[in-house]
Amino acid sequence: MIQRIMAVPQHRPQRNHLLTLLPEDELNALLPDLERVELEVRDLVYDVNVPIEYAYFPEDGVVSMVGLMSDGTAVEVATVGNEGMLGLPVFLGADSILGQAFSQVAGVAFRLRADVFRRAAATGRFQQLMQRYTQAIFTQVAQNTACNRLHLTEERFARWLLMTHDRVARDEFQLTQDFLSQMLGVRRATVSQIAAQAQKDGVIEYSRGRMRILDRSALEAGSCECYAIIRTEFERLLGKPQGMSELRRKAQLPDHAADGKSTAGDGARQQPAGNDAHASE
Repeated sequence: MIQRIMAVPQHRPQRNHLLTLLPEDELNALLPDLERVELEVRDLVYDVNVPIEYAYFPEDGVVSMVGLMSDGTAVEVATVGNEGMLGLPVFLGADSILGQAFSQVAGVAFRLRADVFRRAAATGRFQQLMQRYTQAIFTQVAQNTACNRLHLTEERFARWLLMTHDRVARDEFQLTQDFLSQMLGVRRATVSQIAAQAQKDGVIEYSRGRMRILDRSALEAGSCECYAIIRTEFERLLGKPQGMSELRRKAQLPDHAADGKSTAGDGARQQPAGNDAHASE
């Protein structure tokens, strides 16, 4: 768990949405304990059954939370950027996780010792924010699960790039095809094909592990509704984080109930041929 502490005279958070929502007195009380750290690609934040020492609040960059299988296969559960934090188990009374959390896109984060975070989040506005954030992250995990089962890899590729673009607040960032294939649960060759087509269409520029977003609107048009649903729920619960796009049309879900009964699944979109082979691609 190599994390470089950055000694800077001014360590007040600027971009982490949860910290910037705190009242001035609550944030000021945390400042002496906040450490500014640099996370590089693949830096471990949390490991399996290892006690959580810190809560992390990203300023930029992205951290991936994954579930691990006995054969070493990793499946992405959720991603966290400047809209949120890592350390919910501590808030919920636990002290470790069964999976891993590691830096997906390099960036800066603030961290608080677990005991300091637990005390600070037990009262006041911080507690309210953490309760709302817990609901928001639950929505992300649930929607990701549905998305990974039902939607085309091309749509999920667009969703993943949109969420990353929101968080890093820049058009270019480091991203390898191996990493994308792991996050999307498909073969590297599949990612290569999708990225090549997106580049041909002028949506992205991709070379030597560097991704550049050229046409944000085309990505939004190519994404499934899951991106808009997740982002709109975060905005509903916590307000709009910096960098979040205005994308509501796809988040408008129709009624799925009649006479007090659920009609979910009736006339549902059929899964495209071969789509259920994603996990083994």
